[in-house]
Amino acid sequence: MVSHSSNNRGNFATRLGVILASAGSAVGLGNIWRFPTEVGNNGGAAFILVYFGFVLFLALPVMVCEFLMGRASRSNTVGAWKVLAPGSPLIVVGFLGILAGVLILSFYSVVAGWTLDYTVLSLTCQLMGEQDFAQVFQAFVSNPWKPLVTMLLFLLVTHWIVVRGVEHGIEKYSKLMMPLLLLIIVVLAVYAMSMPGAEAGLMFLLRPDFSKVTPGVVLSAMGQALFSLSVGLGCLTTYASYFNKETKLMSSALSVCLIDTLVAVMSGFIIFPAVFSVQGVGVDAGPGLVFITLPYVFNMAFSGMPLLGYLFSGLFYLLLILAALTSSISMHEISTAFLTDNYRMERRRAARIVTGACLLLGIACSLSFGPWKDYTLYGMTVFDWFDFVSAKFCMPIGAMFICIFVGWVMPHSEVRAQLTNWGTLPVRLYGIFRFLARWVAPLGVMIVFINELLA
Repeated sequence: MVSHSSNNRGNFATRLGVILASAGSAVGLGNIWRFPTEVGNNGGAAFILVYFGFVLFLALPVMVCEFLMGRASRSNTVGAWKVLAPGSPLIVVGFLGILAGVLILSFYSVVAGWTLDYTVLSLTCQLMGEQDFAQVFQAFVSNPWKPLVTMLLFLLVTHWIVVRGVEHGIEKYSKLMMPLLLLIIVVLAVYAMSMPGAEAGLMFLLRPDFSKVTPGVVLSAMGQALFSLSVGLGCLTTYASYFNKETKLMSSALSVCLIDTLVAVMSGFIIFPAVFSVQGVGVDAGPGLVFITLPYVFNMAFSGMPLLGYLFSGLFYLLLILAALTSSISMHEISTAFLTDNYRMERRRAARIVTGACLLLGIACSLSFGPWKDYTLYGMTVFDWFDFVSAKFCMPIGAMFICIFVGWVMPHSEVRAQLTNWGTLPVRLYGIFRFLARWVAPLGVMIVFINELLA
């Protein structure tokens, strides 16, 4: 099987750049609020252990398959299928990745815009004092124009980085943002663990109660492992097309999984001690946790030290912005690479098309919380539909067929050559990977897919 490459596509210059950019693609808002919510709703520490098992034996093999397809084809998520499976209807899987990337970036930018607004509110002391934070949040998201401004600003920053290319844009700013993100997490976690009453939160996070592990908890852990690492979307396939021949696919994928899991668990060390330090507060789901519950928690926990409260909450929302931005760059790159590769389009023009499309769709998502909130289809708004189609359909279908293709269709010699860097690396884990890619991962993804549809 012949790898195709384009001399003007660019490559990641360093191994650190490969790991941080790929980890940035995986690390996102889901690590900061969805993971603690899942932990809170599914038994605490026991859920984390089950989750970690599925990261290793389910999500990691899918990620390696994506890396393998990207580097072998030296092309974007659609081009990879053209190169590796010419004439096959499997190219539809690549287009599902393009669709999912555009849909996710559209509604993701809306939520990222909310975090941008809350960062400003925190640093200007507008989130302290007695107030109804649910009303504050609702008033902002239902405003017809304020969320559009913050969404536009976030999209423009994403665009600005993507147009600078692989080495001078994606890699350069991943090397800047990921260490800063990790530093902020450590600082916030250290202080959160010193809060009064934080011990109860730490015990919930660290002391497993396996009696709480039910089939529902197992299914939630499987779904979170796949969702958190953004596998099946195509961004990892696209990023891997920029890897050089010396990149170690297996160890790079393992490093990405470890960083992603570290960020998710450390976010729990921030949120649970803070939440448990305030009486009568629970871990809510999604935006309710980040934009309603936590402002109340910060306000109560720092009532006697308002200056520290401003700093803590400001750093927390800055952390969310960084997490959102590292993911949005990779989602933007899915479609940008597709246009530059398949239509020989100049990167700047391709990025403008993607940004413009996501801006228009993002406007519809944002307005679905305000003037368009009553326009629904089967009870779901535009925002809800974008989330449903991308997360429930496109991503699991993509992950499943990627594993099936690499495990059963792609020539064994090509798979082995990629994973061993053409015989220069040891192959001790090759047999385990092949078993997981052929049997465990496709079956696991299928179970998650069916469970999500029936939920």
